Amino acid sequence: MNNKVKSTLQNLPLLVKYLLIFGVVAFISLLFPNNVKFKYEFQEGQSWRYPDLIAPFDFAIQKTDEEIKASIDQINVDFSPYYEMNLDVVKREKANFLAAFDQQIADQQAASQFVDVLRNPNKYKKYGLQLLDRYFNLGIIANEHTYSEKGNDFVINIIKGNTEYRQTLQNILTKKAVLDLMGDSLPYAPLKEPEFIFPLIESAFQPNLSFSEALTNRYKDEQLSSIATTKGKIKKGDLIIPQDGIVTQQIYQSLISYKSQYEAEVSQNKTHLAVFAGYFLLTSLIIGVFLLYLRLEAWEVMEKFNRLLFILMWIMLYSYLVYLIESFEDLNAWLIPFCIVPIVIKSFFNDRIALFIHISIVLIASFLSSLGYEFTFLQILAGIVAVLTSKETKWSTFFLSIFYIMVTLGLGYLGLSLIKEGSLYTIDWSNYAYLFTSGILTLLAFPLIPLLERVFGFTSSIRLLELADLNRPLLKKLSLEAPGTLQHSLQVANLAEAAATEIGANQLLVKVAALYHDIGKTIEPLNYIENQNGLNPHDDFTDIESAKVIIDHVTEGVVLAKKYRLPSILIDFIKTHHGTTKVEYFYRKFLKDNPDTEVKLSDFSYPGPKPTSKEQTILMLADSIEAASKSLKDPSIEEISDLVDKLIDYKIKHDQFTESELSFEELEKCRAVFKQLLKSILHVRIEYPEEANE
Repeated sequence: MNNKVKSTLQNLPLLVKYLLIFGVVAFISLLFPNNVKFKYEFQEGQSWRYPDLIAPFDFAIQKTDEEIKASIDQINVDFSPYYEMNLDVVKREKANFLAAFDQQIADQQAASQFVDVLRNPNKYKKYGLQLLDRYFNLGIIANEHTYSEKGNDFVINIIKGNTEYRQTLQNILTKKAVLDLMGDSLPYAPLKEPEFIFPLIESAFQPNLSFSEALTNRYKDEQLSSIATTKGKIKKGDLIIPQDGIVTQQIYQSLISYKSQYEAEVSQNKTHLAVFAGYFLLTSLIIGVFLLYLRLEAWEVMEKFNRLLFILMWIMLYSYLVYLIESFEDLNAWLIPFCIVPIVIKSFFNDRIALFIHISIVLIASFLSSLGYEFTFLQILAGIVAVLTSKETKWSTFFLSIFYIMVTLGLGYLGLSLIKEGSLYTIDWSNYAYLFTSGILTLLAFPLIPLLERVFGFTSSIRLLELADLNRPLLKKLSLEAPGTLQHSLQVANLAEAAATEIGANQLLVKVAALYHDIGKTIEPLNYIENQNGLNPHDDFTDIESAKVIIDHVTEGVVLAKKYRLPSILIDFIKTHHGTTKVEYFYRKFLKDNPDTEVKLSDFSYPGPKPTSKEQTILMLADSIEAASKSLKDPSIEEISDLVDKLIDYKIKHDQFTESELSFEELEKCRAVFKQLLKSILHVRIEYPEEANE
């Protein structure tokens, strides 16, 4: 493989990371509006902190949403619906009436029951047709009026052919009403035999009026679209508001109108590419500063692709959530539980990373949201509270943290609203529903932690606490098959935890790692002195074989850890707790017994790698110090101190800390902790002068 291809392959992971970062910045930048942002910030009831604002162009003052809604409501109340009159019904029923009349005449002529009808048939025909015209012209509807709740005086529109006219509901009849009227009036008709007409005309009164939904919606929409959305006009050169003037309700509406017109007019003269470039630059700055912090203070996050992806995922996800919420007219970004992020991030990394990413997300969300500086201030404040109070290891503290976050948001919103409104009565209390919902949704952080740790291969404090249970299968196996090793591991855990606490490292992680670091010894427990009861298998081994058996507890431990699905972070502790040191006892014994034989260092050296993190380094020291301390019988303070110094200096001399994050200052603190704890563990007593005992 040539050097050029090799160099390209080595740089490929770095290129993928840069492409990921660029893709996230570009995606977020596309979510921003493509119009020019208004250059003034203002709130109703506050003073105008800018110079006098003079109108640079003519613009109309927009009505408020409440005023427009009132106009819409009034149209809905007063609007007259449309009915269509079917003229074919009248023609058909008249023809039916005449046919039935002639048929009845023929029958009655034979029977001779209605003498007057037989003498004057045209008179009765004419009267019947007049009745039909009268009631059909009024209109007959099939059912009760759709708008009957509006009262008899309510007017409807009737379309009759090419004619449109208006009619009150009281003049619109049903078939039943027509028959009732006819039954009451027919006896007084100028006919000698009116009863002849009734059965013939009764069936003729069919509904000829029907509600037209299409026409009603069409004309109603026309009226709604014609509602005036402006009231008054401000001309170019007019003073909109003076410096330090109060933004009254009327001035506020003028400013809103000016802002709308400004963004529309300026956007026509500005390129959308320039606006996109501005947002791209700001997003790049926010994410770039955050990534710079990771590079300088948390390089391990930047080094591993899954960790970088995990971090950037939250920024991209919350940016899109804000964009999505803002697209709904009745929702706003108060609904989004931003504090989930610092709680989850803290469980996998540390407080500072959690706070940095939260601030980065809120800053980007502030550009996407329409809520203004109050949103930015409150969300950053709530994030600080989340970082300070969240401890995911216990349900009680977790719920308490959610309570503190909700109290912070609630009191903060109240304080800002009092500044803005000046009265409790004018505060928009509906936003508290969003804030409360946001607090409840923050509870999702707790179940998200175990889910995300499986997806991204992280290890949370909750998982570590579970693994610290001595009833876990692997620790149970260790206690039954290698009890001496378990006691050693418990002592190492105490030493390591105390040292980690002293320097601010992850004490829970190093404690759990100490419990599992020697699990490989369960394969052949009697090969290790702490598990022996007199017989020593090494008496039958060569020095090289003994060294191999001892070294194998590291590789066997890795195999067992993978079999029992321990997190990779704990497997790294198993690999590094001896680094690349030698099995000194058998190495020196081999040199002594075989002075003329060339020694192969790899036969007596652990495979490594060397420890890199502070926690791995602490475990290496605690392990060797605790094991060596077993050789001391009734030690003095000086002997303990010399032992600790000797072992630490040995590790330094053999370059075991060259890749470690542990500083020399932190190493000295650990040295002091180890000495102090060993004094208590080994029960060292101070010899007082004889004078003090007298």
